[in-house]
Amino acid sequence: MSLSIVFTRAALGVSAPLITVEVHISNGLPGLTMVGLPETTVKEARDRVRSAIINSGYIFPAKKITINLAPADLPKEGGRYDLPIAIALLAASEQLNASQLGRYEFVGELALTGALRGVPGAISSAMEALKTGRQIIVSHENAAEIALIGGEDCFIATHLQEVCAFLEGKQALPFPPSEDVAVPTVAQDIADVIGQEQGKRALEITAAGGHNLLFIGPPGTGKTMLASRLNGLLPPLSNQEALESAAIVSLVNASNVRQQWRCRPFRSPHHSASLTAMVGGGSIPAPGEISLAHNGILFLDELPEFERRVLDALREPIESGKIHISRTRAKITYPARFQLIAAMNPSPTGHYQGNHNRCSPEQTLRYLGRLSGPFLDRFDLSLEIPLPPPGLLSQPVKRGESSETVRQRVMEAHERQYARQNTLNAHLESSALREHCRLSDDDAFWLEQTLSQLGLSIRAWQRLLKVARTIADIEHCDRLERQHLQEALSYRGIDRLLIHLQKMMT
Repeated sequence: MSLSIVFTRAALGVSAPLITVEVHISNGLPGLTMVGLPETTVKEARDRVRSAIINSGYIFPAKKITINLAPADLPKEGGRYDLPIAIALLAASEQLNASQLGRYEFVGELALTGALRGVPGAISSAMEALKTGRQIIVSHENAAEIALIGGEDCFIATHLQEVCAFLEGKQALPFPPSEDVAVPTVAQDIADVIGQEQGKRALEITAAGGHNLLFIGPPGTGKTMLASRLNGLLPPLSNQEALESAAIVSLVNASNVRQQWRCRPFRSPHHSASLTAMVGGGSIPAPGEISLAHNGILFLDELPEFERRVLDALREPIESGKIHISRTRAKITYPARFQLIAAMNPSPTGHYQGNHNRCSPEQTLRYLGRLSGPFLDRFDLSLEIPLPPPGLLSQPVKRGESSETVRQRVMEAHERQYARQNTLNAHLESSALREHCRLSDDDAFWLEQTLSQLGLSIRAWQRLLKVARTIADIEHCDRLERQHLQEALSYRGIDRLLIHLQKMMT
């Protein structure tokens, strides 16, 4: 036959839309025309496919060849279309039996020798192919990540000849390995932190409710050490969460997918990170740090050193749990449901007023002014981490609770929240907040008066209620009490710091 049709998948964010590769061979001057909005890397497939076909023992047709990648309005990039184009060419030139092509999808880059190479985003392609009832053939380099989704209808090949022999019924292709992947253990234990009991308590509340947390304090007090222990307090990823995170990691570094399986992401970008690096971007947008931190933690150390526009760009993703990136060639939505943990010094010198601080209150306020009020509102808890009291380091070290002990309480709190509202407290909508965070008339009046004195916004009021609800869940209380609200108010360190500086200036 002179016309053949083969199915493959594009990679647009975490989605994998179906691409139909149509090849028509006709009489005329020898040449190859490729249409369907291909990028430069896709146009280069003509040379890779020609060499791969010849070096695999087949004949490249010396006729007029037209290749269409449909739909034509969908941008296409990368070498993932090499294998389906080669299969379609061989079928159109009647060198390959095309009767079974409709059952399969093909994704893979070809070397000049005909060997198959891996491509990014193979997990998304495989999952979408299986949903449509077709089987998929991918490179052996993608075998480890494909195995994570089961791989019963996925086949692994190392060479174009193997794929052709399989389609001819002459050879069987193996399935991806199905051995269990061990869940990595967290080596950093919260018991290693000396003192800072209130910081440990804040970490437990943060883990139990899915909240955002800001640590404020002088250098060397353990802010970064505490933040790095949060992963050990969170439960392992569920199957759905693990697949979501693996699909994102597969787009940027497929070799790390298997090593990070079921391990919550912990992303810690440097403060020089650009806006594109943080939220994602490019002509066909790639995921940024906030999407790579999906279902995990985004830790921003030295918070005021980040560009203000970079931090303000995080405000919408924190609320919605996703990021919409619009470019001329493509508009892509990435998931970005992460916990934001940040650390900062209270002044440019790193210390509070009167404690090795050479800055005036005006300079300190200017330093803190690098962070916008709406961005600071996104933190459910902000806590001051003080220097350890004299004599603490000379005393025998008493190890506190281990991360595993705290994790058990966190998991119990998660179970209570999902049973009650099917989500974590940090993600409660306004209507659910009114239902599950009811206060007595006295407590409601007291809270309103307190918030008015602190000058807090409605968003801060909502986040304070969510934190109080989490504290009550940890203590197995069905109703919010005054002590829960008081503890939640104690985690408003940044507000107290700003009020103190303003009083010093007046």
